[in-house]
This record gives sequence, structure tokens and C-alpha cells, in this order.
Amino acid sequence: MARPLRIEYPGAFYHVTSRGNEQKDVFKSQKDREKFLEYLESATKRYGALIHAYCLMGNHYHLLLETPSGNLSQIMRHVNGAYTTYFNVKRKRAGHLFQGRYKAILVEADEYATELSRYIHLNPVRAGIVAKPEGYQWSSYRSYIGQDNKATDWLKTEFILGYFGTKAPDVKNKYRKFVEDLLDSEYDSPLKATVASTVLGSEEFVREISERHLGERRAERSVPAVKELATRPSMDEIIKEINAVLGERDELIRNMSIYCCQKYSGAKLKEIGERFGISDAAVSQASRRLALKAEKDQQVKKMVDWVEANLGYVRS
Repeated sequence: MARPLRIEYPGAFYHVTSRGNEQKDVFKSQKDREKFLEYLESATKRYGALIHAYCLMGNHYHLLLETPSGNLSQIMRHVNGAYTTYFNVKRKRAGHLFQGRYKAILVEADEYATELSRYIHLNPVRAGIVAKPEGYQWSSYRSYIGQDNKATDWLKTEFILGYFGTKAPDVKNKYRKFVEDLLDSEYDSPLKATVASTVLGSEEFVREISERHLGERRAERSVPAVKELATRPSMDEIIKEINAVLGERDELIRNMSIYCCQKYSGAKLKEIGERFGISDAAVSQASRRLALKAEKDQQVKKMVDWVEANLGYVRS
């Protein structure tokens, strides 16, 4: 299995998730969930972690956290390690509880923190456990909308709520509307825009991370993410190359350019939309149409494969 790329620095934001080994439940009781939250709290006190959002499902969990000291590995070693020890002792078992190491995606907070908090809080709804997110006890959503009876001093809601204003009641209502706007509609997970399974942010953010934090690690070619981030193409490079070879007037070619920009450039939907003069939703629709057409039409699939191979952006 390829080694994951870890990028750590003071002030970094991450979406972190960890799943049970063999997809088995890691939370079997209320006490288990309470214990896990205790370890999150201790991570904030011992290692300075800032927990912005969380959701504990049956066989996995989601965290949105910040590391003022640039010590994600230390934080997660404490949380997963302490909880595994508790779980094993309680059930008189031994061995791994979680499936490999945790998965951490470095996040550009100003662009994606609010979207990721909504994604995390809607997890129980998408799983069919509850009809509305406030019906689920084991997420941070109730704290965000002022319905949590328990004082959770270690949970930091101020950063994300700050994007919705400054007045407490109004802010919480706006955030609730922001989350509930997607209750009855399908939407693409913000994590789909993750670059190299490692970084989620604008094209500029991805390039900055690559230049600033991977300079001394470019020789680590055994880590696929290092190779991918080091050679990430810009939108202009992708569009120029496709147009030069295939032309630029055909709608299929335009959709292919949009598809490749979304898949390989690291640009967010808004940036791609602005480049092509369309909305965020239209970007997603164009990419989806191209992908579906490639599944059904062998000629289109060959064209997509050819473009990706000749541009050199296919990842192993």
C-alpha cells in the first residue's frame, strides 16, 4: 500500500477520518462515544488541537480540526491510540481497531471550512439515520445551532459561525439554514475536489503548499501524492493543450476541458466556472455529463483516455 503524504505546519486545517478495521463498528455504545469525545477534549488540552466540527458514526468518524502547533501526527496518535486501548481493554480483545492510519486532508480553511462542516453534519442524514441533523446526538451540529444542553468548552464554533455574521442568534439561524438548504437535494461532496488525496483548496493554495512544503521531499517518488502535487497542471495549461490538439469550439471538447480542470488542476468549482463563464453547478453538471458519456460511448472514452495520457496527468 502506498504511503500517505503528511503535510504538517502551524495553523494547518484538516478534515480527518478513520474507519474501523474490516468496516466493523468502532462505536458500539453511548459510553464508547463519550469516551472518544473525552480523548478529543484531552487532545485540545495536551496538544493544543482546535476541534471545529465532528461526527461519530458507527464504523468511522469525521473531524475538522486545526493544529496551531503543526502536530497533527501527535494529536491523532493520542486520540486513536488512547481510544483503541480503551476499546480493547473493555472488550478483552487485542489488535488493530482502525483500518490502517487515519486519513487527513489538508484544507484551505477560508474556502472549504464551512462546506466541510456542513458535509460532516449531514453525514447522519445521508446515512438515513435521522431526517434532520439536529436529531443526531453524536455530532457538533447541536452546538452550532444552540441546542446542545451539555457545555462543550473545547469545541470551537466561532471560526465557522463567523462567516455568517457577528450576532449570536442570527448567526446560528443562518448556519442552520445553510445546512438545511441541502437536506432535500443531492450535492457533490466537497472532498471530490481533493488533490492527490491530500490537499483541498484553490489552485493557488495547492501550488503554494507544493512549493512551500514539498521542496525537500520531491525525491520521495514512492509517495504518489508527492509526484502528483509536484507536477500539478494549471487550468490554463490544461485548456491550452486540449485546444491545441482537439480544437475549442466543440461542446464535447469544452466539457472535456472542464472535466480535466476539475479532476487535475486543483481549482475549485468557482474558479473553473469563472474561467468558462458558467456557474459552479454547471461545472459539476458538465463534468458529470462527460464522465457518463465516456462510460457509454467507447469513442469518447478513448478520447478521454488519450487526452489524459498525452497530457501526462494520469496518476498511478
